[in-house]
Amino acid sequence: MNNTPSDPFKEEKLKQLQLWFYLMPFVGIFPSLWTLYRDQGTKSEKSVSRLSVNLGLSWLVIYILLWLGSFSAEEILSFRLLFLNTLLTSGYFLISFFFILQVWRGKKPRL
Repeated sequence: MNNTPSDPFKEEKLKQLQLWFYLMPFVGIFPSLWTLYRDQGTKSEKSVSRLSVNLGLSWLVIYILLWLGSFSAEEILSFRLLFLNTLLTSGYFLISFFFILQVWRGKKPRL
């Protein structure tokens, strides 16, 4: 008989916390890349890691292109490109937050 008290931080909660960390904007890309590079982890960890890397790198490429485009444009077009850049970054944060909520609800995040 096992008389140890039940642990409130079961392995399921730790896995959920790890998936949250993968989905954090900016920061989550690095542990996601590490998980994919090692080729270890569960199927859901790999899936969330791929989603995080795709989302983060897509944001980064588009962000850099808009930022570079704002340098070579006229003043009003430059402002519009930088404004679009802020909208893109806000969208990246909102999408990441939406995926974190899906993980919290126990659903599998999908794009």
